[in-house]
Amino acid sequence: MRPRIVRGLIAAAIAVTLAGCAASTPPASPPRGGGSPQAFVDVGLAGQASPFEAYTRRTAAIEPGFANPTQLGERLRTAAGYEPKQLESAMIAYAALAALQEPRFVQAVRAQVGKGGRDLAHRLAQDPDSALSLPGGSAAAARANAALARRGEALASAGAQMKKASYSIQRQSWSRAKISNGPQRLAAVKQAAGYRADPADRAQLTQALAEGGRRTGASPVVSRGVAVAALTVLGRDTEAKRLMTDRGAGQCLRMAKLNYHQCLAAAGTHYEDVYCLGVHAMSDPGQCVVAATKAPRSVQRAGL
Repeated sequence: MRPRIVRGLIAAAIAVTLAGCAASTPPASPPRGGGSPQAFVDVGLAGQASPFEAYTRRTAAIEPGFANPTQLGERLRTAAGYEPKQLESAMIAYAALAALQEPRFVQAVRAQVGKGGRDLAHRLAQDPDSALSLPGGSAAAARANAALARRGEALASAGAQMKKASYSIQRQSWSRAKISNGPQRLAAVKQAAGYRADPADRAQLTQALAEGGRRTGASPVVSRGVAVAALTVLGRDTEAKRLMTDRGAGQCLRMAKLNYHQCLAAAGTHYEDVYCLGVHAMSDPGQCVVAATKAPRSVQRAGL
């Protein structure tokens, strides 16, 4: 049997949507010696970025195997562990932390502290894209792009595997049983929204940033991340906070969460819950993150 899906406006909306600060001082040069470099994690940005890192890590780690409805229910709540507005700003903070791993960029911004830093901060606040024209700005953007894309792609891929599991799991009789506590289950999922800190989150964040990588291309989210990184180095936290939002990414994440809730409300069997989990709680948010790394279509057509 094929799982029932939420039709009409809900599916169309997500398709359209998917198409569509610090006390620490960054190091002036890359670490010396052998081994992998240790990622620099700004204290203020770390607190803002942790909800993004933790959610994408915890949700992408959900295994597609289930033994009973209780176990499934726990994972439905794990995948609900984000609040769209919080995740939107956390995504930009995560991009900023990745940008801060570019030594040349950090050096260039630090050189402006005390001599024109105010003018630079004003320009960045008014035009985040201008951060890319700073020395090392493009390289910083490439780091931010890769860091976000890696998280989004892993989450979307895990969601695709979960969607497949919604078909194979139907061989287990419990998965075909009717859901008897639908309203209570949905209420529990809604209450699970939002970041819940774990003592290991800081170490996990540092490890994730140390993975490095570069991916060319800029987007509004990436540009804002690089601008926030520069403003953080300049000590301009107020201006940085004003850039911690992006309308397109926020709308995408909100629609993904709405579709998740509505899919669960419409599900009648446990295997349909698995489908909702894979598509709307994993793949959709993952695709939102990937989409946030891509330049607007008008810019892509112009070849910029």
